[in-house]
Amino acid sequence: MTYLDTRPATMWTAGPPPVPPQRPLRWPRVFAAGLALWIGTVLVTFATRNPNLVPAVILLGSFLVPVTFVTYAFARADRVVTAQRVFTAFVVGGLLGVLGASIVEAALLRQQSGLAYAGIGLIEEGVKLAALWLLARRLPYYTARDGMVLGAAVGFGFAAFESAGYAFNAMFTAHGLSLIDLVETEALRGVLTPLGHGLWTAILGGALFAVAARRGRMRPGRSVLGWYLVVAALHAIWDAAQTIAVLVTLLLTGTQAQWLQIESGRNPAATGQQVELATAGTWAVMALDGLLGLLLLVFWWHRTAPRTASRVGGWS
Repeated sequence: MTYLDTRPATMWTAGPPPVPPQRPLRWPRVFAAGLALWIGTVLVTFATRNPNLVPAVILLGSFLVPVTFVTYAFARADRVVTAQRVFTAFVVGGLLGVLGASIVEAALLRQQSGLAYAGIGLIEEGVKLAALWLLARRLPYYTARDGMVLGAAVGFGFAAFESAGYAFNAMFTAHGLSLIDLVETEALRGVLTPLGHGLWTAILGGALFAVAARRGRMRPGRSVLGWYLVVAALHAIWDAAQTIAVLVTLLLTGTQAQWLQIESGRNPAATGQQVELATAGTWAVMALDGLLGLLLLVFWWHRTAPRTASRVGGWS
């Protein structure tokens, strides 16, 4: 016997119910939620003295600001930069950068000096550029703004893993384990993170992708080399900020006895006023360095138009 389907046509011709569009993550919510989790974890760790919570404190504090800024950058990317690509650039690119920099610096750099600071800038920016190149070589097309977004992801990933290492080391003091030193280190590095690795690699990523957009593929160019030297210099000045401030302080306020101590290979005893001047000078050098980097990034961003690219392999 054949039964007649008496349901309305819309009941058997209609597809599945439409899925409501997902709202993209907004960086203020990411930052607020992460900050609340970090503060709560720190308070519980202080209250309970439970060492098992220390890794959570380190990870939340080290990744909070980098993840927030990557979320902010991702909202301004073109469609080719997916969440998966940004996540891969952040984790894989950042970790490859940290590992590569550690290996090269251990092999080539032995002591802190002016040349060492320049070497660190060249090495770390070089390995981050190499990581970005490796992760972006098969993109369907390139735009300078996408390069800035992916470059920022690699740089902030580098900063997150590096900050975790600094926080871990800060915990070990001459008086035993110090949770206060760990938290202070994370808070300070969190404030400084937006003007560091993510900013420098974003500038370099924009230069790299701008060349790729013109040529249709990832190729080095003189402009990339030039911007690489610029961001390496910004990196070196940032790392040498304290040394620069101390030197300027000694040039302005150094006594004859202090210069004699320096000539004999000893560290001169600084006065309270000199310590204050050197501290203020360190922050001033870092602020000027970060402001210059930020202005360069803003210049790059407004100079390039979104979604103007040369596609690879005949894409149009």
